[in-house]
Amino acid sequence: MLVRLLYCSRSVDTSAEAIESILAQSRQHNPVSGITGILCYGSGIFLQCIEGGRMQVSDLFGSIQKDARHKDVALLHYEEILERRFGGWSMGQVNITKLNHSVLLKYSEKPELDPYAVSGKVSLSLLEDLAATAAICGRS
Repeated sequence: MLVRLLYCSRSVDTSAEAIESILAQSRQHNPVSGITGILCYGSGIFLQCIEGGRMQVSDLFGSIQKDARHKDVALLHYEEILERRFGGWSMGQVNITKLNHSVLLKYSEKPELDPYAVSGKVSLSLLEDLAATAAICGRS
């Protein structure tokens, strides 16, 4: 059974090296576990959607909650799915600083990434929009 999980968290270390380390680990671990998804990062906040088997997604989310590189981990959305929306990515990456702010403003009161202030469905719509407009890099 396939599921989709959307969460947000705050980065403990906001250095480029720390963010790249998280992405590298995701890209190495996820294909083996059948996990696909997208990671959006900006202003110290992660917004991530992960898709895959129920147990694999659950185990990964449990690891993220315990990961010392994350704090304020919040589950935004969880659902059983018929198919993946982000199946082409082991972990696609969006760099918020390079986006047109109107994309963010479309989904929130201010042109900034703040998944804590909007619903999980709104955050998922943002990620879908970013995927549709090819604002994602790191398809591997």
